[in-house]
Amino acid sequence: MNLLLTITLSIASLLPQADDAFWCDSIPQEMRQSYIEYGEQYLGKTWTVLPWTVFAENKTTGNRVNYEAACFEKRRHLAALVMAEIMEGKHRFTNDIINGIGSFCEETWWGIPAHYGKHIPLQDIQEVDLFNAETASLIVWTRYMFEKQFDAFSPDICKRIDKEIENRILKPALSKDYWWKKAGMNWNPWICSNWLACVLICEKDEVRKANAISQIKKATKDFIDAYPEDGGCDEGPGYWDRAAASMFEVLRLLPDDSVFVSSAQKINKMAAYSYKTYIGHDYCVNFADAHENKAVQQINIVYPFGLWLNDKTMREFGAYLGKVKQVMTQPAKLYNKSGNFPTLGRELFFLRHIRDFIAESPKEPLLKDTWLPNLQIMTARRGNNFVAFKGGNNAESHNHNDVGSFLVYIDGEPLFIDPGVGEYTAKTFSNKRYEIWTMQSGFHNLPQINGVDQKEGQAFKAKVVRHKDGELTLDIADAYPAEAAVKTWKRTVACSKSGISITEDYELGENIGPTRLMLMTTNRDALKHISYNVQQLDADVEDISDRLDPLLQGMWGKEMYRIILTVKSAKTKQKIRYSIK
Repeated sequence: MNLLLTITLSIASLLPQADDAFWCDSIPQEMRQSYIEYGEQYLGKTWTVLPWTVFAENKTTGNRVNYEAACFEKRRHLAALVMAEIMEGKHRFTNDIINGIGSFCEETWWGIPAHYGKHIPLQDIQEVDLFNAETASLIVWTRYMFEKQFDAFSPDICKRIDKEIENRILKPALSKDYWWKKAGMNWNPWICSNWLACVLICEKDEVRKANAISQIKKATKDFIDAYPEDGGCDEGPGYWDRAAASMFEVLRLLPDDSVFVSSAQKINKMAAYSYKTYIGHDYCVNFADAHENKAVQQINIVYPFGLWLNDKTMREFGAYLGKVKQVMTQPAKLYNKSGNFPTLGRELFFLRHIRDFIAESPKEPLLKDTWLPNLQIMTARRGNNFVAFKGGNNAESHNHNDVGSFLVYIDGEPLFIDPGVGEYTAKTFSNKRYEIWTMQSGFHNLPQINGVDQKEGQAFKAKVVRHKDGELTLDIADAYPAEAAVKTWKRTVACSKSGISITEDYELGENIGPTRLMLMTTNRDALKHISYNVQQLDADVEDISDRLDPLLQGMWGKEMYRIILTVKSAKTKQKIRYSIK
């Protein structure tokens, strides 16, 4: 039996094709109907032609959102039709899917303008970015599921898909020494997981297939090796979905388990990060470039990952998410939001395990304590109080200048927050990144020392002084530049059933003021929750609601405030205590 046939049979054992009885026999009717109705809204809809002029906006105005909105909606269009046809199986959606495939084959490039640093591309290009790879994955899983139906219409459909995948993914990914192949952040596994699907489904050359799989295995091992030993994702839970979770998608499809065997202990920790950073009420810790503060953990990857590892807590967490998000009655609603556009491959593999999922007992993972020593992140839960406190450095992936910041949630709801990040623009990943207010330490729950904010770079970091039982002390003086004139700033955050206590124990080289403590909130009455010594601090509340763009409003609502506690004393050495209840 040749390698191509062996791998094809291997995929088939993992995932039945569209005409398999599995989809009708195993998926509950209410779930199937949800997907069908989702696809019906696109029946007969004209396929979008993506405008060159809108692609150009990233360079001309810095706007990347307009093109991405049109691009992602077109991919949502295809993903909805595909799932609807799989669930119904009556060929009602097939012609639209075929026309969609044709439209995708005519696109100049499947990537997005923010990831193409050269001129505006008006001819076919061979560059691999996240969304070139993600689109390719959508196309190849569609090809895999409907191979027989496509061949019945014309054998040239699959041949055309194979040719497009070869030119857009297989050849450039194999031949070019892309930086992401060695990276310890999301680009590596995100692209590799999609690249591997393309290799297994579309690559006909057995030598190239073997070489590609070898490269993907090495890249995945490099990603794992670059990860901290505590399994923490310095990009935050929002990017875990495309970091460790995408790594799992690679491991699931690899022909052998050598990569997993060599790194099993760390991989288990990488998976557990998904629930170690869970707060409650669907919220999760959202440090760094988090585009969402809720619904970050996707059921269609959390449950299969937990099942694959036999991690009971993760399996139960996936089942809990399914219960509260009503996956059994409204799966298409979740599918629609499972990525920038629906993640077809993930959804299919999740549904492959639907019987196990239905039998799973749901349980919310309300962990008492977690400590990630490499990332220097503590979470603690006591009674109704939850706190997350981070150290680290200001050169982490998707970094904000936030060394020493903390979050406070009461009764599962946010009180003091990290605003996250607004809509990405050309400025977001440029040398002007830290001109954006959400990236600045002055808009995190941090001190401004002698009127000076933190500085970006790996040298600007925290030192762990001690950690014990829901209490962490960090010296964050090194996170500030020399002009802050700070010798030590030991910040202690402790969680108890009565509240969260914070101690600022510091020494300045000189007092050139002002020194202020910032606290970010969406609660206009949040100051009432703070107990402080009025002899030490003055309090003011600044309304910064006008800074919120549509994305931030979608996360937090239309209001945001910055509480400013100004140190009254001119002493260069003192200890300030305050508490949050």
